[in-house]
Amino acid sequence: QLQLVESGGGLVQPGGSLRLSCAASGVTLDDYAIGWFRQAPGKEREGVSSISHRGAWTNYADSVKGRFTISRDNAKNTVYLQMNSLKPDDTAVYYCARSRRRQSLPSLFMNEYDYWGQGTQVTVSS
Repeated sequence: QLQLVESGGGLVQPGGSLRLSCAASGVTLDDYAIGWFRQAPGKEREGVSSISHRGAWTNYADSVKGRFTISRDNAKNTVYLQMNSLKPDDTAVYYCARSRRRQSLPSLFMNEYDYWGQGTQVTVSS
């Protein structure tokens, strides 16, 4: 059974960095796009970034462009989200998810994804 496990969250000061990891067990990810999403208290879940199955294509929400970088290591069955220049508005629970279809283009729409991790908390505060 597929399991996605996020890690790497924590408390960081504004301007700091974190690297999130999304590790899969039960199935390989190398044929699927992976997305990162986040949900802040009182807000809807939103797409942050996504990456195609081989890593050739990526996309980012406007709010994180130039600050976040998504990458993947299919040999390790893991996808990463490097987050730099963090702001208080980045505070949220971050989730990774696997695309419904094989070899799909990366998307920031939640309905394109079927398997989700449990989330990792990122708090940006001084």
